[in-house]
Amino acid sequence: MTNLSDYDTSDRFTAKVLETHRITPESAPEVRSILLNVSRPDFHYKTGQNVGVVVPGKTGSGESDHFRLYTIASTEETAKPGEADLELCVRRCFYIDEVNGEQYPGRASNYLCDARPGDTITMTGPYGGAFTLPSDNEAKLLLIGTGTGIAPFRAFVRHLYENQREWKGDVHLYYGARTGMEKLYQNEERNDFANYYDHETFHAFDGLSRRPWMHSDEHGLSEALEKHAQEIWELMQDDKTYVYIAGLQKTREAFYQAIAKIAGSEARFRFAREEMLEQDRWSELIYG
Repeated sequence: MTNLSDYDTSDRFTAKVLETHRITPESAPEVRSILLNVSRPDFHYKTGQNVGVVVPGKTGSGESDHFRLYTIASTEETAKPGEADLELCVRRCFYIDEVNGEQYPGRASNYLCDARPGDTITMTGPYGGAFTLPSDNEAKLLLIGTGTGIAPFRAFVRHLYENQREWKGDVHLYYGARTGMEKLYQNEERNDFANYYDHETFHAFDGLSRRPWMHSDEHGLSEALEKHAQEIWELMQDDKTYVYIAGLQKTREAFYQAIAKIAGSEARFRFAREEMLEQDRWSELIYG
């Protein structure tokens, strides 16, 4: 897995914030959809790519620039020649200091969530993402995600059904959240995926925790995966199936455990996964 320190961030540019909207209710953790405009003739991106956000250090404080990657949640859109619009899905994060036990705001996420229309953001990229769509329009996509890991899948689904009209393959989306209010792009604040429910090839499966006050997003995902494990395992035996996993390490672990169980052994699951990796039919975007 590539480390953040391995990315070249020397070629920087600014993006202007056009819109910022909260896409979760006030009663749920804050997640925002942030629309940015890049006025740069040589800037182009593809569905599934990432961009870097650089939070400037404070002068005189010894605080260095802070770099984080975000997967683009939109499809390629051109505002006008020489300009491009892109959308990010950002959760306002906090972390606990291991030494003093105090809670502090995450620098990049709060920098973005606090930005308002007209503000400028320092960026780099785009970078070749972990996810690329197959050229075969009859391929079957298995999308597994939690939290803001939904971002690349929103872009995928929108691109397939709005821009790639000849797409005929089945799309299976498994998404985990603690509650229905925390389902990104699938709640009362923003329900983008509702635009695709009438497509026969689009299948969405939500995994919600039975005890949201105790469990994480991955707990609900685990239950959904276990319920449909046989169907998922059969899909993995199909040469036309491509697997994409996005989210925290726990997301990957939940998927591995559920499918290894139905496969009969970890060795059998590992063999199937390695075969798909060799054929470029298995991709993961794990963060945190």
